[in-house]
Amino acid sequence: MSARLLTGAAAFALAFGAPAAAQTHAAGHGTHAPARHAQHGAAHGEDGAAAHAAGADGTPAAHAAQAGGHGHAAAHAAPPHDGPAAADEAHAHAAPAASDDLRPPPDHVAPPPPAHVMGEMAPAAMVEVMGMDDRAPTALFALDRFERAEGGALAWSAQARMGGDFDRLHLRTEGERADGRVEHADVEVLWGHAVAPFWDSQLGLRRDVGHGPDRTWAAFGVQGLAPYWFEVSATAYLGQGGRTALRVETDYDLLLTQRLVLQPRLELNAYGRDDPARGIGAGLSDASAGLRLRYEIRRELAPYVGIEWTRRFGATADFARAAGDDVRDVRWVVGLRAWF
Repeated sequence: MSARLLTGAAAFALAFGAPAAAQTHAAGHGTHAPARHAQHGAAHGEDGAAAHAAGADGTPAAHAAQAGGHGHAAAHAAPPHDGPAAADEAHAHAAPAASDDLRPPPDHVAPPPPAHVMGEMAPAAMVEVMGMDDRAPTALFALDRFERAEGGALAWSAQARMGGDFDRLHLRTEGERADGRVEHADVEVLWGHAVAPFWDSQLGLRRDVGHGPDRTWAAFGVQGLAPYWFEVSATAYLGQGGRTALRVETDYDLLLTQRLVLQPRLELNAYGRDDPARGIGAGLSDASAGLRLRYEIRRELAPYVGIEWTRRFGATADFARAAGDDVRDVRWVVGLRAWF
């Protein structure tokens, strides 16, 4: 009688304990790594083998060994486990495949292959087809300053260039007209050659006109864009009778807004010897510094207002005093900047 009671109790425990163990195993199965999953199954297998060996009378030894080695698979395959826990575990294994199947296709559609395959081409043919000729000539005219100063003087500075990226022809002029006559002006014809990115060397002629006799100079120098976007031009001159001169110009465009631009500018002139007929002394002759604020209606058209300081030095200042002219001058200007 007692053996039958023990057998019934063991069967009752197995019938109600196995679903709970399967549910606990299914809850932890989703978070275990593969290595721990195998270890967990082996542990369940050993426990299952022990339970079968201890509680089930007459159970063959081979069945107990099979339960010990494949306890994990047996727990899933046994009829008592066909319940909610087994369904949840099966759903957990099938969910990734189902989500991959339901994923919408990507929006990007690959373009069709080219209809014509381009074969090898000679450089001249490629330039013609692709429009890649960097030697194509271009032309530009820029009126950098065309302004009327306080007191009625009219001043200008303009340049034009024609050519390609490596070689081009430059025409430059600047001067001032007051009291119905040209006070001073010069015209330069220069040939420029690219020597570095953003830098050209220049070689040509300069002609001075205005007060006093005209002068002709051979000119050579450099022009380009210095670091921090400073426009720089430095030109040396060699004239008749051993005369020499040097001119340095620099300016910078400070964008206050997309259309409002503040431009500081500096110009220095120096000469190697006195030229009393033109009122020029040796050394640093004169300097001018300006500050102009322009509004760009378009990039090619911009009116401006500004102020300019001028100062004569050394023997040039002495010649100015002797002629009754001012050595220092500050004046307001209004003008127009344009290019095309």
